[in-house]
Amino acid sequence: MSFGVYFHIPYCLQRCSYCDFATYEKSQILPPENYVELVKKEIHQKLNYFSERQLDTIYFGGGTPSLLAPELILSLIAELEKKGFSRGPETEITLEINPATLTPEKMEKYLRGGFNRFSVGAQTFDDALLKMVKREHNAQQTLDTLQMLRDFRVNFNFDILFALPGQTKEGLQKDLAIALTSGAQHISPYCLTVPEGHPLSKNRPLEEDQVEMFEILREGLISADYQQYEISNFARPGFESRHNTLYWTDQEYWGLGLSSHSYSKQSPWGTRFWNVNSINEYEKQILQSENHQGTKLCEGLPSAQYETLQENQALTDFCHTAFRRSFGLDPVIFRKKFSEQAWETTEKRLKKLQSRELIQLGKDRWTLTPQGIVLSNQVFFELTFLEGDLSH
Repeated sequence: MSFGVYFHIPYCLQRCSYCDFATYEKSQILPPENYVELVKKEIHQKLNYFSERQLDTIYFGGGTPSLLAPELILSLIAELEKKGFSRGPETEITLEINPATLTPEKMEKYLRGGFNRFSVGAQTFDDALLKMVKREHNAQQTLDTLQMLRDFRVNFNFDILFALPGQTKEGLQKDLAIALTSGAQHISPYCLTVPEGHPLSKNRPLEEDQVEMFEILREGLISADYQQYEISNFARPGFESRHNTLYWTDQEYWGLGLSSHSYSKQSPWGTRFWNVNSINEYEKQILQSENHQGTKLCEGLPSAQYETLQENQALTDFCHTAFRRSFGLDPVIFRKKFSEQAWETTEKRLKKLQSRELIQLGKDRWTLTPQGIVLSNQVFFELTFLEGDLSH
């Protein structure tokens, strides 16, 4: 059983116009030192939610964790270790960074502290598009940051954002060409997602062009020996994100800090719990429980911040994450976790999706077809289970 810890660092130079994460401009939130102390208190308060164990992954996301002093980031890992959670050379430790927020001096400190994976918020190499979505950096700063990472010979990855207003397929191909010569072992293409009426919802490529844009990226990455191991994630063999794979393979994880989410398998079908996304409310909750340490899962949490899953919810999660991965849905693994009734119900839907040529059955697993990758939302809709769906 694998286990990972996620730390949310909600500091940004400027909020991007498409961002819906719980983040703040650095000047509009409490000092980083104070926030880190709150997270340390949270570790102590929720220490008994999970037993002490070896950490397979540690992930610092945000926000822009690289805005903070490395000493603060490393002190959070040290706090976990003081509480009995151990790590080793094989532990994947990831830091999200934005261009122009990392220096060689910082890098040396992170590397000495055990970091071995860096995730760069590149998004696009088009300055006009970066400015439009209110990214603080420019393309040259991204290239300089990627060069620094190559100089240090470290493992790094970055995202490519597509379907931006005014973005063309020719412009996207330029981004892809730069990406393929960047030295990144892992690249994640993401389609811009904003609600209707959002300023960025205007002048976007048509839906069929968005599909073609994804195909341009997919074919280019696969031809360069990246494997599509998850719908939106491509990696060279051995460089898949182990932390994200925890989420996709029904493993436990502990989220610490503002708005972070956790998952425990202590209840029959699992329990999800999460922190509030308001920094003032998060601080208030932590300080009110300062001298309290929970002895059982979710003790002390408001009922609105945790959910004990039912079988239909766990089944939905299992199917959705299985089909997001190229590995697909393995009936043997499925039947070890769920009832025979759940398998019979699911198999009927799988065969229906197979008849629509959205999924296929290989030697021993069900996977998406090429058409199913494009229309994956239809697959996920069909594999969403309500409580009455599993009644005997």
